Amino acid sequence: MANVEHRGPMTGPAGAETGRVSAVRAGLWLIAAVLAARQLVAVLSTPRGERLTDLETWIGPNGVLHVKGSLYDAPDRFTGTPFAGLVLKPLSRAAEQALGWGWTFGSLALVVALGLVAARALPGPVSRRTSLFAAPVAISLLMLSLPVRNAFNLGQTSILPVLLVLLGCFAVRGEKASGVLVGVAAALQPTVLLFAPLLWFTGRRRAAVTSGGTFVAATGLAWAAMPHDSWTYWVHHLAGAGLATDPAANANQSLHGMLLRFGLEGPLEKVLFLVLGAAVAVVGVRRAVTYARDGQLLLAVAITGCVAVAVSPTTWQHQLLWVLLAVVGRVGKRASDRYMWPVLVILALTLPSKMLLPNMTSLDPIRDNVVLIAALAAACVVPFLSRTSPLYRTPVPTEYAAPVPARWTWVPLFPLWRRVLARPNLILELLLIRVGYSAYQQVRLAATGGTISGGRATAEHHGAQIHSIEKFLHIDIEHWVNHTVFHHAVWLKDFFNFYYTSFHFVVPLSLLALMYVRRPAEYRWARSALGFATLLALIGFWAYPLAPPRLMPGLGFIDTVHGAQDFSKPNYGTLTELTNQYAAMPSLHFGWSLWCGIVIVVLARRKWVKALGIIHPLCTVSAIVGTGNHWILDAVGGATVVGAGFFLTYALQGPRARTAEQPLAQVDSDHKSGASVAS
Repeated sequence: MANVEHRGPMTGPAGAETGRVSAVRAGLWLIAAVLAARQLVAVLSTPRGERLTDLETWIGPNGVLHVKGSLYDAPDRFTGTPFAGLVLKPLSRAAEQALGWGWTFGSLALVVALGLVAARALPGPVSRRTSLFAAPVAISLLMLSLPVRNAFNLGQTSILPVLLVLLGCFAVRGEKASGVLVGVAAALQPTVLLFAPLLWFTGRRRAAVTSGGTFVAATGLAWAAMPHDSWTYWVHHLAGAGLATDPAANANQSLHGMLLRFGLEGPLEKVLFLVLGAAVAVVGVRRAVTYARDGQLLLAVAITGCVAVAVSPTTWQHQLLWVLLAVVGRVGKRASDRYMWPVLVILALTLPSKMLLPNMTSLDPIRDNVVLIAALAAACVVPFLSRTSPLYRTPVPTEYAAPVPARWTWVPLFPLWRRVLARPNLILELLLIRVGYSAYQQVRLAATGGTISGGRATAEHHGAQIHSIEKFLHIDIEHWVNHTVFHHAVWLKDFFNFYYTSFHFVVPLSLLALMYVRRPAEYRWARSALGFATLLALIGFWAYPLAPPRLMPGLGFIDTVHGAQDFSKPNYGTLTELTNQYAAMPSLHFGWSLWCGIVIVVLARRKWVKALGIIHPLCTVSAIVGTGNHWILDAVGGATVVGAGFFLTYALQGPRARTAEQPLAQVDSDHKSGASVAS
């Protein structure tokens, strides 16, 4: 024992591993702290009158809780339970500025406590590394989630019921204390009463009875203090169901809101809502009880919360935090599939739905109900693994290519970048492409402050710089090519217009799809290079807004694709209202075509196919110059980011891993059986 206590610092592989874990843990806590500080700054820097608007409506100088009479008759009426009004009413005497600061920091403390409790409640067995990383990761995800950000900005109380339930289930000792916490949460948010059956059927019957009794007592106290308001809420508005200003709004992610958005109204809608709500409640609570008995109580709590989200008449964005807890469920037999469910939930809870799905009318029913669909899936559909399953702890492993000795030893080989041979999950790949493209659109627009006219002067100044550099280098051929195509080669103009507008997306997506089916390992290599190149291009768009030749006044370029430009208007030209037309440097039109050419030349076996790979970027650079959409140096920039993309891929992964082509039927058979496609 004395030797153990007096020995020096741990050295060797074990000590190095401990040091790395400590460094990663410190980094994760730093990220959590930065996200928390960012959220505080975002709220407190918002002008007064635009921040904590719900809180101001309730307890501000002219708030609902100051008004004599009913809470539910004011123009900006209160939508919480009478008990919530009774609890908040004493706060209405606090100074407005002090209350805003106190509420914001108090909400932050609730989020931190929620993350700590959830991290400690992870179902076992949990490795030491997971237990060390769980708390900062949980807090970071909470800070990024839309429900928490919405609750911070509006000044809502929706974090409190979730925390009370988690404390009642995991932190306090004794069933009586547990029931009291759940009952108080139900008094604030009535659908939390669904946790009483969960407690009852998992053997905690005293806690279930206590939770129901606490709810009745708290509601009775509010009824005695505010009888008219209680009658209005519980009877006239059917437990608050009629208090929403617009229950059909997309923000209402409940079955009731979904049915209203589908155009159903009146008795039919109410009957359908009651039937569907009852079915979801029965199925969801039964599944929650099953997973609780399996030792996954946190997952059971998440499932019950998802049921509460679905069956509540109104479930606004700040009340959707239950869905995020469902990330703890394990889904999928293969190790590579384990990321699918958590990623889907995190994306649905952290990104606006318009970023997840294209803006197509046929997809409106899905896009308008993304979080509700996630809640229903967690409650009723997703086959979470049981802890008794051998796949729970040891899923089918991912097959990696052998390490490459030629790779630089000074670049750390993280497992994320090891050369995987198996085909990636298609849903995740589609989401990755969609989210990446949405980020691409947002950054392009944000590069000019969110408006086209906002960056016009800077972009035109940079355009003049590029034009001067090209004149100095004697490569300023854009004007000659543009006018030659427009005036003397009509057929070539039409061809370039079609090539510019059509091939930019069709060729890369088709190539990715083909590689995904026939060459999965090469697909990962090529996709990574394309992703790095696009990310570097976004940095270029942000740092150097550049006007293309067609949007440079006084130089006489002709926009052969969009038509004549009216330079007298702030936002001139077709599509300038939709996207940033000043994101010209580097040219991703040429960059993506060059990526296609390189991939085709490397992977194709036939010479004529390799020739097509060479022709495609040549046609693209001719099209972007001939139509007046890019400078020659834009193409040079596009080639640079593509080269950097392949370089980063090599630095992190080494040379590409190869998979032999197989008949499509054999590939599908291997994929279905969970086998990896070997090289």
